[in-house]
Amino acid sequence: MPRRRRPEVLAPAGNLTALKTAVDFGADAVYCSGKMFGMRSAPRNLTLEELEEGARYAHARGARVYVTCNILPTNPEVEGMTEYIGRLGEIGVDAIIVTDIGVMMAARKVAPNLEIHISTQAGVTNYLAANTLYELGAKRVVLARELSLRDVAQIRRNTPDDLDIETFVHGSMCMAFSGRCLISNFMTGRSGNHGECAQPCRWRYSVVEEKRPGQYFPVEQTKDGAYIFNSQDMNMLDHVGDVIEAGASSLKIEGRAKSAYYVAAMTNAYKTAVSEYLAWREEHGPMTGEWNGATDAAAGGSGAPVGGRPGKRSGDADDAPAAVPEVSRTADGEEFRLPHWLHDEPFKVSHRDYCTGFWYRQVPAAQNVDRGGYYRDWIVVGDVRGWSDGRVSFVGRNKIVPGQHIEILQPGREPFELEVADDIRDDQGVPVAEANHPTRVFSLPCPEPIVPGAAMRTRALKRTLKAE
Repeated sequence: MPRRRRPEVLAPAGNLTALKTAVDFGADAVYCSGKMFGMRSAPRNLTLEELEEGARYAHARGARVYVTCNILPTNPEVEGMTEYIGRLGEIGVDAIIVTDIGVMMAARKVAPNLEIHISTQAGVTNYLAANTLYELGAKRVVLARELSLRDVAQIRRNTPDDLDIETFVHGSMCMAFSGRCLISNFMTGRSGNHGECAQPCRWRYSVVEEKRPGQYFPVEQTKDGAYIFNSQDMNMLDHVGDVIEAGASSLKIEGRAKSAYYVAAMTNAYKTAVSEYLAWREEHGPMTGEWNGATDAAAGGSGAPVGGRPGKRSGDADDAPAAVPEVSRTADGEEFRLPHWLHDEPFKVSHRDYCTGFWYRQVPAAQNVDRGGYYRDWIVVGDVRGWSDGRVSFVGRNKIVPGQHIEILQPGREPFELEVADDIRDDQGVPVAEANHPTRVFSLPCPEPIVPGAAMRTRALKRTLKAE
């Protein structure tokens, strides 16, 4: 199939800081929401003024901004939503992401300059639907997360070359089909289809027969109950080559409710992985696999999670994934593998156990029925403000002490490791025993220049599993 351009790395942003961070760490585009009509109400989201500022910031650095308008609107919301899309068309954003076909057609009238991207909420699972939406004016379809490599490749082969194919490659997954869930609405009155999901799929459950209170039935996985809907997170970093060869135009990272550090780390990881693969492909040629009709045997395995198992330190050398898809190869048997440091990056942000979602037919998406929450193996200790005369200045986030080993994450390169010298100073240049005041400025010796906005992190003393 034709290669149109370098695949886009699409990063999430729940606020203006995260948007700028995503751009700084290499995002080709950022998707975010305004204060209304998006599918995530938990983040702070952006005002129209912030969206306009974010678009200017992104455009000046060669990136684009997409705004989600992908709720399923009811009658009272239609007029306000249409007016809002008209305003988006005036402030310089590049596209809107919609689910409702009526909203799509209205957007073409009130904001003809905006690209229309069809949300994963629309459940596009075949080329017939994709082609119909293209004929109606869609520039892009965000495919349902439930599709395999072969499914995506077949859609790509049977759709116009100028229809973008966007796919999720990383982050949280929903137990409902493409996010169409009513559990939150039934249990809390908060509609997941209006961005207000309470995430009851992550809660702990037990089954009890009403005439036998306290007697639990075998659905429980532990004596405390079962997280029967708790899906694992998707992690396709090691398999970006497969996704690219299947024909994806845009690789989408989930996480509009996540921190700016999460956005920085995952954007940097996927942008670097795409670059690594394209450079490797230039030398060795394209890979072969499910997307071009090869057997599913290459997927192999039994659906075990990608690392992150209880009792292990995620990212450790002995925390090898069990029965995940094999590394992809060219027809001549050449293998593509990421550098070890890049493979480890998803384990240095908060995460659930990882799996490869529905991408590989013989490796089904997985869930954790015995626990909920996120693993945290690394913590952010500072945000870099600048570097001068052999010292890096930073805003403190967590305690830093002499002798501590930290990593500094900068855009487009392997993290820089540093042992903290016994020469920490405050913002007045006065020596201090430790940097232990969040939001205050400190400095410490650093032999290499560090760019502003870099993240300083360290391995946590003890792995934690925290609630959602």
